[in-house]
Amino acid sequence: MKNNNKYQYEYPRPALASDCVIFGFDGGDLKVLLTEREKEPFKNKWALPGGFVFIEETTEECAKRILHEKTGIKNVFVEQLFTFSEIDRDPRERIVSVSYYALVNTYQYELIAGRDTLKTEWFALSDLPKLGFDHAKIIKMALQRIKGKVNYQPIGFELLNEKFTLSQLQQLYEAILEVQIDKRNFRKKILGMALLKELDEKEKNVAHKAARFYSFDKKAYKELTQKGFYFEL
Repeated sequence: MKNNNKYQYEYPRPALASDCVIFGFDGGDLKVLLTEREKEPFKNKWALPGGFVFIEETTEECAKRILHEKTGIKNVFVEQLFTFSEIDRDPRERIVSVSYYALVNTYQYELIAGRDTLKTEWFALSDLPKLGFDHAKIIKMALQRIKGKVNYQPIGFELLNEKFTLSQLQQLYEAILEVQIDKRNFRKKILGMALLKELDEKEKNVAHKAARFYSFDKKAYKELTQKGFYFEL
């Protein structure tokens, strides 16, 4: 795009990028989406999906575009996390990254190895490979963000299947908070929020006593998210 602006800056400017921290839950572990880089720097190393911002797009539009191009994931709501601007964070040049994060159900997306990418995989947070750039730092900050978020916003709608048991919901919160939660206390608090709908359906073909399925009340979920609350376990 031709720049017709007669005013030109005389000092050097950093490049601008967006990086995506995509958390997923498979019923056991909280995971993060990583890509194996095809090019230098950090060729054949794992990193977050990220890329440079085009002149005609916002950083959020860049994050969504890059996520689709490199992993195949699209139509995901992303939330801005933080701006990383350390001078030496990229060996190529001065690059400032605006990072975004999202929560998704791993079973709802078919991953691809897209542009400049050798592989795209989910990794458990407890078993991350060595990452390129400062991406370990970005993931750590994103995890702290969602840990704090569970106290004031319902989490689970994006990560769980449409129907789930209370045990599965508790396992999700335990995976996020990295703590063991008292079963009785958790159920009392989560049911007291009037956020769940009890379904007339139970688990099938299980060795233990079949548990009842629940679903999120989407209207109540939206209202509670907008109003805000404090949910301390």
